[in-house]
Amino acid sequence: MTARISVRGFAVASATAVTTVGAVVGVAAGADKGQAPDAEATAAQATLLEDIPAGSQTQVQTASLTQQADAASAAAEAKAKKSAEEAARKQAAKDAAAKKAKAEKEAAAKKAAEKAKERDKLKTASRSADRADAGDFAQKGSYTTAEVQSMAKQIVGAGQYQCFSEIVSRESGWNYKATNASSGAYGLVQALPGSKMASAGADWRTNPATQIKWGLNYMNDRYGSPCGAWDFWQANNWY
Repeated sequence: MTARISVRGFAVASATAVTTVGAVVGVAAGADKGQAPDAEATAAQATLLEDIPAGSQTQVQTASLTQQADAASAAAEAKAKKSAEEAARKQAAKDAAAKKAKAEKEAAAKKAAEKAKERDKLKTASRSADRADAGDFAQKGSYTTAEVQSMAKQIVGAGQYQCFSEIVSRESGWNYKATNASSGAYGLVQALPGSKMASAGADWRTNPATQIKWGLNYMNDRYGSPCGAWDFWQANNWY
């Protein structure tokens, strides 16, 4: 048996009843005037409209809720997919950055190792090239620039002499008695204080050979070689 929505059905039935009564009165009036009544129209108007089944409205509402749920599910799925893709993209970028940083670090370490190896090689070459010592030169009351440079070539060695010369030229101009009035630095390599050079000989004030020997040892110990010291000097204007 079909369920009925009583309120709505009652309203429809009442309206239909009023319409039907009007129609019957109209038919009666037409009959009195000799008009033939339309039997089908009269019958249709006299038929009460049945109430709308409650199940129809429920089905419409259910279909609407289903569509909304499907739409919400699709939106959630799309959002989750987008979030996953974004997370994957970020992770890939992070992995790539980490890989690049690792490669750069390894390259820097390799370069540093190669540089250290080369420095050791230069250091060994510089020390093995010491063909003369400060004591190998007769002391004089004074020395010309040419004589001082000749001493340096023999003590420092040809492989490192040019770098040594670049520094001495800028520090003292090959004047073994050069004194810095403000700092007190002294000699060819401007030792500070000049008394440091006493470790190479007591005659450090007047003997350029002693100063050259001390300067070479200082450059070897601190920078690996005169060329290592010259590299530093060019970058800092001191050594």
